[in-house]
Amino acid sequence: MAACVSAWFWTSLQQQAITMDQLTSPQAVFLDPRSFAVMGSGADFRGEAFKAHFNPTNLTPPLIQIFHPDFLSILGTSPSLRTIASIPGIPFAHEAPIWHPERDEVFFSSHCGADLGWEPCDRNNHISKIEMKDVDAALQASSSMTSPVNVTVTKLDIPDSRQMTWGGTGPYNSSLLLINSGRDKLPSSLALVNPAPPYNVTILLDNYYGRQFNSLNDGKIHPKSHAIFFTDVTYGFLKHFRPTPQLPNQIYRFDTDTGDLRVVADGLLKPNGLAFSGDGSIAYVADTGAAQGFLGRNQTGPATIYAFDVDSVSQTFLNRRVFAYIDAGVPDGIQVDTKGNVYSGCGDGVHVWNRNGVLLGKFFIGSVACNMVFAGAGKLVILAQTAVYVARIASEGIKLAFP
Repeated sequence: MAACVSAWFWTSLQQQAITMDQLTSPQAVFLDPRSFAVMGSGADFRGEAFKAHFNPTNLTPPLIQIFHPDFLSILGTSPSLRTIASIPGIPFAHEAPIWHPERDEVFFSSHCGADLGWEPCDRNNHISKIEMKDVDAALQASSSMTSPVNVTVTKLDIPDSRQMTWGGTGPYNSSLLLINSGRDKLPSSLALVNPAPPYNVTILLDNYYGRQFNSLNDGKIHPKSHAIFFTDVTYGFLKHFRPTPQLPNQIYRFDTDTGDLRVVADGLLKPNGLAFSGDGSIAYVADTGAAQGFLGRNQTGPATIYAFDVDSVSQTFLNRRVFAYIDAGVPDGIQVDTKGNVYSGCGDGVHVWNRNGVLLGKFFIGSVACNMVFAGAGKLVILAQTAVYVARIASEGIKLAFP
C-alpha cells in the first residue's frame, strides 16, 4: 500500500531501527512531502480546511499516514487503528480523556448541541468510561487487525455539582481531575471526582478572586510542582451555555497546597488544549481561534500549537513561538510521549510531531478527533465524538497521574 515514496524516502527508511520491510500494517500509507510540494495551476486545491481533508491516496480511513521515516519508531512493526466503541448519532466521546492506571479504565465526557443532532447545551453533559481489559479481550478475539469492535460504554451517575466537563487529566491523588466549563450561572470549576461509586465530587476552585471564569476548557498537572494548569476560553458563551465573558482568555496556574492562583499566559485568541514536556520545561498550548462558535469559522484565525518555556521559579510561560500550524480544522487536546513527540486531536484525526515541530504522521480517521490519551504502553485511545478508536503502537505517554 506504499504510495508517493521517493528514493530519498526509501533510503531514509532503511536507516531506521524499524524498516519499511518490517512494517506489517495494511493501514499504513507512505507520503513523501516532496511529492505534493508542487501541485500545478490546474490542481484541485483544498479551499476549506475543516471538512476537506488531505488524503492524496483517496484510501478509506482509518489510515496511518506516514510523512517522515521517524514515525516508524513510534508505530512499531505492527501498528493498527480501529474502532473500539461506537454509538452512531450520539457524540458520547468528545473530551476530557483520563486513563486511570490503577483501574485500567478510560473516562471521557460527551458533547452537546443541536448542531450535532443531539441534546442541547441547556443541560449537563455526561461522563462515561470503557474498561481496557474489555478492549484487550475484544481485540485479541478479533480475527482481523483492522476490523472494528464495540465494547461496553458505561455512563456514570455523577452529581451535577460539576457542570459541562470539557477537560480532564490525572488522576490527581487517585481521583479524576475534571475541568468544567460551567453552565448558565453555574460557575466553571476544577473538580476531583471519585472514579468509583458514589462518584462524589469535590470542587477545588470556581473563581478568580471572586470573579467567575469564562468557561474552563483543558489542563494538565505540572510534572514537577504538581500545580494544576488550565485554560479559560469563551466557548461556553459562543455555544450559548455561559453568560457574557468577564475575563480575558488566559492560562492559569493553581497550587492546591497554598491556594495561590495566577495567570501564566495571555494573548492567545482561544487557548484550548494544554500539555507539558516530560520534564515540565516546555508547555504546549493549542489556539483554536479559527473556530468561533455561533460566529462561524475564520480560516485566517489561529489553528496553531504554540510552545512556551516554563520559568523554573514562577512557572509563568515565556518565549512563545509557533510549534505547528494545523492543516485540518484546529488543534484541540494535546499529549506528549516519553520521547518528546507531541500528539494533538485535529479535524481529520490525531497529528504527531517530533519535538522540533516536524510533522511525522497522522492517525487519519477522516473526522474530528477532539482529544486522546495513552492508556498504558502502546495504546493511544482517540475520542472521535460518535466513536472511540485505539491505535496500537510502540510509544508510551508521559506520566499524567500525580502525585
